[in-house]
Amino acid sequence: MKKKILVEGMSCGHCVNHVKEALSELNGVTSVDVNLASKTAILEATVEVSDVDIKAAIDDAGYDVAGIETL
Repeated sequence: MKKKILVEGMSCGHCVNHVKEALSELNGVTSVDVNLASKTAILEATVEVSDVDIKAAIDDAGYDVAGIETL
């Protein structure tokens, strides 16, 4: 399973690391690639991760989800 997440509110490398860490803690996640310039995160997992769980993790980290797309 692979998803592309549009993340609002990131402004620096610390923000990128914070989002990456929050998403990496979700069950089944195998990799997370966060890009500050495009404000996106690509999440790969061995199991289906719900959009609700993704949004909650990013919200808890202090950022906003503008959209989630399954790739």
